[in-house]
Amino acid sequence: MNQMIKILVIEDEKNIRNFIASVLTAQKYQVILAVTGREGLSLAASRCPDLILLDLGLPDMDGLSVIDRLREWTSVPIIVISARIQEEDKVQALDQGADDYITKPFGNSELLARIRTALRHSSQMQTDVLLSNRPYHSGGLTIDFEKHLVLRDGAEIHLTQNEFRIVSLLARNCGKVLLYDRLIEHIWGPYSENDNTILRVHMANIRRKIEPNPAEPIYIFTEIGVGYRMAEED
Repeated sequence: MNQMIKILVIEDEKNIRNFIASVLTAQKYQVILAVTGREGLSLAASRCPDLILLDLGLPDMDGLSVIDRLREWTSVPIIVISARIQEEDKVQALDQGADDYITKPFGNSELLARIRTALRHSSQMQTDVLLSNRPYHSGGLTIDFEKHLVLRDGAEIHLTQNEFRIVSLLARNCGKVLLYDRLIEHIWGPYSENDNTILRVHMANIRRKIEPNPAEPIYIFTEIGVGYRMAEED
């Protein structure tokens, strides 16, 4: 039930903060409000929210620094809400650990859909350990779905939650081409932006981490204009 779900909103603009609080309260979410980054960090530690909505343009510290501080100790879903529309801003926020990025202005439906998607994925990640899926093996790469572990030639590779979701989906469908749209909807939900920017950013990061030579991938192949395909198992 939504009334059991706590959402921390870190936003200094009063009108936007009140708008978000009104929308969330109407959906029976518990809403915690913070005006500054430091206040948000304190409330995140003391109130243990299930999700954080974070503005990047805070009066005391940049929102990217807030993401860095949070990711030192928690994997709680973070959705950035920002007026910054440049691709590099989105890339940096996602690289530093944000789970999603909504550009202002946004509507009620989009906000709620993004929240539901982030909460659903968080719940899935927590319950994945209950699933007894055999690991994926291909050319020295191992993906252990149960242990949430990725290894290449025995060395552990750290992936973010969304990166692991992408790799897991591809590995479970290895040998098949997964369309861009399917990947985007599976990871970020039906209200994701129409372009493939976020997916391409994540894929570049994944390849940099798992491929011996990202320019000549041997694990994840691009079907130009269509989607991605994971190498078949050994």
